[in-house]
Amino acid sequence: MKSVDVRRIEQRIIDNPKIHPVWGLCSRNWRKQHHLVRITRLNNSKETEFASSNHLHLNNFRRGGLKDVDHHLRIGVKVKRAAAHSHIKDYALIGDCETAALVSKTGSIDWLCWPDFSSPACFAALLGTPSNGRWHLAPTLRSRIQRRYRNHTLILETTFSTRTGTVRVTDFMPIRGKHSDVVRLVQGIKGRVAMTMELALRFDYGRSIPWLQHAHKNAFIATAGPGTAYLRTPVAVEFRNGIMSAEFEVKKGQTIPFVLTYSSSFEDIPERVNPQLALQQTETYWKKWVAGGKYKGKWAAEVERSLVTLKALTYRPTGGIVAAPTTSLPEQRGGALNWDYRFCWLRDATFTLLALMNAGYSKEAAAWQHWLVRAVGGEASQIQILYGLRGERQIPESEIPWLRGYENSRPVRIGNRAAEQFQLDIFGETADALYQARRGNVDLDPRDLHLQRQMVAYLRTVWQRPDSGIWEERGKPRQFVYSNVMAWVALDRAIKSFEEHGMKGPVEEWRVLRQKLHGEVCHNGFNRKLNSFVAYYGASKVDASLLLLPLVGFLPATDKRILGTIRAIEKHLMTGGFLKRNRPDRKAARQGAFLACSFWLVQALTSAGRKHDAEKLFKKLLRLRNDVGLLSEEYDTRARELTGNFPQALSHIALVNAAFHLDPQPQHQLRE
Repeated sequence: MKSVDVRRIEQRIIDNPKIHPVWGLCSRNWRKQHHLVRITRLNNSKETEFASSNHLHLNNFRRGGLKDVDHHLRIGVKVKRAAAHSHIKDYALIGDCETAALVSKTGSIDWLCWPDFSSPACFAALLGTPSNGRWHLAPTLRSRIQRRYRNHTLILETTFSTRTGTVRVTDFMPIRGKHSDVVRLVQGIKGRVAMTMELALRFDYGRSIPWLQHAHKNAFIATAGPGTAYLRTPVAVEFRNGIMSAEFEVKKGQTIPFVLTYSSSFEDIPERVNPQLALQQTETYWKKWVAGGKYKGKWAAEVERSLVTLKALTYRPTGGIVAAPTTSLPEQRGGALNWDYRFCWLRDATFTLLALMNAGYSKEAAAWQHWLVRAVGGEASQIQILYGLRGERQIPESEIPWLRGYENSRPVRIGNRAAEQFQLDIFGETADALYQARRGNVDLDPRDLHLQRQMVAYLRTVWQRPDSGIWEERGKPRQFVYSNVMAWVALDRAIKSFEEHGMKGPVEEWRVLRQKLHGEVCHNGFNRKLNSFVAYYGASKVDASLLLLPLVGFLPATDKRILGTIRAIEKHLMTGGFLKRNRPDRKAARQGAFLACSFWLVQALTSAGRKHDAEKLFKKLLRLRNDVGLLSEEYDTRARELTGNFPQALSHIALVNAAFHLDPQPQHQLRE
C-alpha cells in the first residue's frame, strides 16, 4: 500500500505552480471539524499543503490530480492524521534576555511575545493553528533533521538533509540594543536545496492581521495597532492573505539572511542589522557569560545548559526571572489546568539565588535579590506570591476564546489570579533569600533588614491563618505543613540576620514564636500511623514539598521523622519512577510527575545518606530532557511526554541545585 503523510500544519492554500497540486475534499467528519491536512505523495517528491479556515470550505478548493482524500482511501492509499503542531519536546528556545521564542524541529517559530515576555504574542500557533501566527522556514522537500545549540551559547543550529542537498538554519536573537531582533541564516552545506519561507505575523495573541507593505528594496513591514515588525532579506517576498512568503534556492557555500525586527508603530524605522556581525556578537556574549561560571564538576554540561536557559528567562532591565516564557501549555493534554507563567514567583527566590551563587554568577544573583526587594517593597501585608517583570502587582486573569489551546486544551489564559492568594510560605522564601544573599556576600540592598523586620511583625499576626499552599490550590484554604515550616524559616532567618549583624530588635520574642511554631508543626503535621509529615494538619496523605523540610534546616535529614517522610513520599507519590506533587482530592485531576519535586528528592536522598539512589534518580531525570537539554514543568508518565509550560525555570533551577548537592564544589553554599 502506498503511504500518504497527512499533517495538520497549514491554515491556507499554497497555490504554487511549481508543485503538482493535489487539491481535494476531506472526508465528511474531517470537513465538519475543519482539520488541517497536508498530503505528500511518496511516489512523487512534490508536495502540496492545504487546509480549511473559518472563511473557506474545503469543497471550494481547486482540484487537480487525485480528487480527494476519500479517493486516496478508495485506491488503497493509507492516510495518517498527525498533530496540529510539534510536541512540546520538539521546541528549542532562543532569546535576547527580554523575551524569547520557541522554534520547532521543523523550522517554525510558533511562539514569541514582543516586545517582552509578558507582552501579547505575535506568533501564537503553539496555542492555536498556523493562522494564529508563526514563521516557517524549511526545505520544500522532505528532510532529515538534526539540531543543536552552538557550544556554550543560545544559538540554535538546525540541519536539514534532503535528497538534493543539505542546509543549516541558524536561529538566534541578538542581545537587545534599542530594538529586538530575530535572525535566521540559511546556509548551504551541500548541493542545492529548495526552501520555503512563510511569515504570518498575528499580533494580540494571534488575532490581529497586520497591514503588509513593501517599504523599499529588501524591506517589508507588518503593522497592527501599536506594533510593527520589519522583515529584511535579499529574497523576493510575496504578500498573500496577510502572509509574507518566499521560495528560493540555496546552494553550497551560500548564506541567505532573514532579519525580523520589532518596533513601536509610531517610531522611526529601526536601523538595519548586520546578520553576520550580530551572530559574532551574540556568540561572544554567551561564551563570555558561560566562562564566568565556576562549576567544573561531574555534571558540568547539564548544569551549563540549565544555567543558560535560566539566563535566557531573565528580564535583563530589572533582574526578574520568569517562571516560563509561555502560557497555557497544559499539565495534561486536553485538560483545563493551563496557567500563565510569564511572571516572577517569590516561591522560587531562594532556589534561584542559590543556583546562581553556587554557579558563580553573583551579578545575576544580586540583580535577582534587588528585584525581589523592589517588588515586595511597601507594607508587608501587601506582599504577593508573584509579580510582573518590573514588579507589577496588577495581574488580572482572563481567557482568550479565539485560541483553541495546545492540543485543544482550553482555556487559554493570560494573567494569573494566583497573585491574589494568601500564601504563608512566601514570607519564609523572601526572608531566606535575603539571608542567603548576605551569607554569599552578594551586593546587598540596604533596605533588606528593614524588610525582614516588617515581615516578621506581620507574620506574628497571621501565622495561624490557613492559606492556599505552595501549589496555589484554588479550593478551601488549609493549614499546610510546608507553609507553616516556611513561617518558621522566616523567623529563623530574621533571628540569625539580626544577631549576626548586631541589630536591635525583639529577637527574644521571635525566638519564642519560632519554638512554638516548630512544636506545633511537629505535633499537628506529623502522622504517626504513616510515620511521616503530611500535607496539612490532620491529613492522611503526603506532599512532595515536605522533602524541603531538611533542606531548609527545619530538621536534620537523618531525623527518623524525615527518613519516614522520604519513604512515605516514595511509596505514595512515585509514578513511573518520578514524583507527583501530591495526591489530588479529585480523581479527575490526573497529575503528571512534577519535575522539580523529583530533583528535590535527589537532594533529600543525598542528605539522608542514600547517594547511590539519588544519583540513579538524577540520571533518570536527565534523560527526560529534550534533544537540546530543555525541561518543562511536568512529565506525563503514561504518554511519556513533557507537559506544562516550557521551558520551566524551576525545573532547571532544581536540576542545578541537585547537581550541586550530588557533587558539591568548594564554593557550594547549602540552604541550612
